[in-house]
Amino acid sequence: MSIADENTRIFKALASPVRRQILDDLRDQPLTTGSLCDHFPDLDRCTVMQHIKVLEQADLIIPEKRGRERWNHLNPLPIHAIHERWIGPHAAMAVDRLDKLKRQLETGRSSQSQEA
Repeated sequence: MSIADENTRIFKALASPVRRQILDDLRDQPLTTGSLCDHFPDLDRCTVMQHIKVLEQADLIIPEKRGRERWNHLNPLPIHAIHERWIGPHAAMAVDRLDKLKRQLETGRSSQSQEA
């Protein structure tokens, strides 16, 4: 699978508020599938399981079978890769532009106060 296909799968998985909430729930600790289902009382177990499957296919969740329980672990690496590719460089450019604007405004203010 190409990187573009992987990114598409990740972005599609992150498009759902339910799936983003599942990832938020897994941020601090792995949870069982049953526990995750309990976090969504308005959804039936089958629907939550479908959301978990989409997250698994996007490699955002790593399942672990322990006896009769299935533990779900957050895999932050795909999100980190997206951050490095898409967010980090754009944020750095935005900060640089804001810094330049701030310096221009400050320089303009100091020249105006010197003229007065």
